[in-house]
Amino acid sequence: MPVLRPPSGNPDAPQQYKQPSRKGKKAWRKNIDISEVQQGLEERSEQIIKGGVLAEQDTPGLFSLDTVGDVELEKRFPKHVKKGLKADEIIAQRSAVPAVSARKRSGDKTTDGILPVKRQRTDYVTHKELSRLKKVADGHHEQTVAVVDAEYDIWAEAKEDQKPEETFSFLPKAEQKKKPKTLEQQPISLAASGKPIPAVPKPKGGHSYNPAFTDYQDRLIEESEKAVEAERKRLAALEAERLKLEAAARSAAEAEAAEARADLSEWEDDSAWEGFESAGEELSVKAKRPRRKTQAERNRIKRRKEEERKAKHEAAMKRKHTQAERVKQIALEVAEKERRMALEKIEMSDASEEEGDDVKLRRRQLGKFKLPEKDLELVLPDELQDSLRLLKPEGNLLKDRYRSMLLRGKMESRRKIPFRKQAKSKITEKWAFKDFSI
Repeated sequence: MPVLRPPSGNPDAPQQYKQPSRKGKKAWRKNIDISEVQQGLEERSEQIIKGGVLAEQDTPGLFSLDTVGDVELEKRFPKHVKKGLKADEIIAQRSAVPAVSARKRSGDKTTDGILPVKRQRTDYVTHKELSRLKKVADGHHEQTVAVVDAEYDIWAEAKEDQKPEETFSFLPKAEQKKKPKTLEQQPISLAASGKPIPAVPKPKGGHSYNPAFTDYQDRLIEESEKAVEAERKRLAALEAERLKLEAAARSAAEAEAAEARADLSEWEDDSAWEGFESAGEELSVKAKRPRRKTQAERNRIKRRKEEERKAKHEAAMKRKHTQAERVKQIALEVAEKERRMALEKIEMSDASEEEGDDVKLRRRQLGKFKLPEKDLELVLPDELQDSLRLLKPEGNLLKDRYRSMLLRGKMESRRKIPFRKQAKSKITEKWAFKDFSI
């Protein structure tokens, strides 16, 4: 009797799912992936064999509640045997050592008979080190560091007596380093008053985490006014932009209307050529021919020019006379101006010793980019905490330090460049591969 064997190879249908084009009718069924559909049909048939589709059955038919319990459990564990905790079982297995007695014992006298090894103590200060520290506290140092000025100055002129060696005479001479002009200049403060701004300004009472009511109210009102002014400027800018767009749209409409009128006038001109010219257009207009001026007209023009010259001369003399009369008044004004300038210089010299404020800054700043805005260091009334445990520290010391250096003129404001500008490269293919010989 012949032996029946299953067919060799993959029983599934041939699959060609990676064909790029499916536009032809022949490739519609041939290239459709139906593996998920086949798997679902197989699962459905298995569920039908086992008793029905699970999705179509009710919940009570799928689940059952066990209210009786396991009957065999009572046979395995009789009633007089009570199962204890696992922790008690583990302790019972490992508690071979007797418990420690609760009576008091003197632990110093009780020893195991082994003498302890003496070790040198390292957690104390020796007498020698103590005497040295006392001398240092009194100002007597064993070794003193002598402060000596730098012997080498990078901006100093090179010595002439130093001649290069003959073996290296062909090398170019080293250029003298030029001292920059700004090295001796003081940094320019960005304060509007020109006063120097301290590196770490003293905060006012309103900056505290537990401020006084008056200081906090004044600072809150000040910051609120700044926010309102910024919002007003933003709305004004939006309104100006809207008006600009409306004007542009209006001008575009007027231009279109003008073009339409021009096209209409051209059409009317063309109609005149076609024989539709009106009777009024047939009338010819005589142009006024140029003629020579008479002697009376020339004399009249000459007299008018002479009168204009005299009036201009009289006005200049009157202005000069008025200025001559005001010489004393002008001299008094100049003296008053000089006195006021001298007082301003004295005030500026006195104010230079005071500290500047970063609230009002100069209009012209250092560098091309604007100064970064200062963070709003203000806590709203509902965010104030009455306990240090709930306190949330705010601010960034790195940002404050960087902005302080910008305000004091130590450095210019820069813009962050995330990507460095790469050199442009052009890729070409050489034609050397075409130079071949047979």
